[in-house]
Amino acid sequence: MRKIHEVNNHIDDRQYRLDNFNPGDSWRLFRIMSEFVDGFDTLAGLRRPAVSIFGSARTPPENKYYKLADRIAGKLAEAGYAIITGGGQGIMAAANKGAAVADGVSVGLNINLPFEQEPNPFANIPMDFKYFFVRKVMFIKYAMAFICMPGGFGTLDELFEALTLIQTRRIKGFPIILVGSSYWSGLVGWMKEQLLPAGNVEEDDFLIFRQMEDPDEIVDYIRRMVVL
Repeated sequence: MRKIHEVNNHIDDRQYRLDNFNPGDSWRLFRIMSEFVDGFDTLAGLRRPAVSIFGSARTPPENKYYKLADRIAGKLAEAGYAIITGGGQGIMAAANKGAAVADGVSVGLNINLPFEQEPNPFANIPMDFKYFFVRKVMFIKYAMAFICMPGGFGTLDELFEALTLIQTRRIKGFPIILVGSSYWSGLVGWMKEQLLPAGNVEEDDFLIFRQMEDPDEIVDYIRRMVVL
């Protein structure tokens, strides 16, 4: 706990947007509404199915998953799909780059953070958000498929958000693809070994997502599931 307190003491409290939301701050609701309106108006204009690609902002260009995200996004863009990412560096930059180089629609939904997140230059439709929950709605509402590359808490957050919404039938099911079997196999194995025997998930819940590696296989699967 001491380490957490030490870190917090060096960070401007204004970054904690929800913690800093006090009674009487109803004016912030207008900012939240404006982000929803801007997002809906902009992304509704895509007029083509979109695929959201997630992954770590810390992945360097020489990493094999950076190169793989670039290839997958490029092939999807060539097939006529728009690409949506979180707009930052790493895997997000790779996916935006792949789509842009293929002359496709490359959307970057950047989140304003006091550290780490800087918008990448490859999104030809860049947007900025202050609130994570508004941004997450945009990922879900306008994507017809999710591709999860290796990533951290943010990637897991988006993955489990989609799994939960599909499992509880709050949204229609769509393809969720985990890329990188060596990366995801431990998590999937843990869910099967712990969640399933405890009765916290059902066997059919594991049909919501698939693990794939090959870019052509991924694009073919999405094309079968998401008709242009």
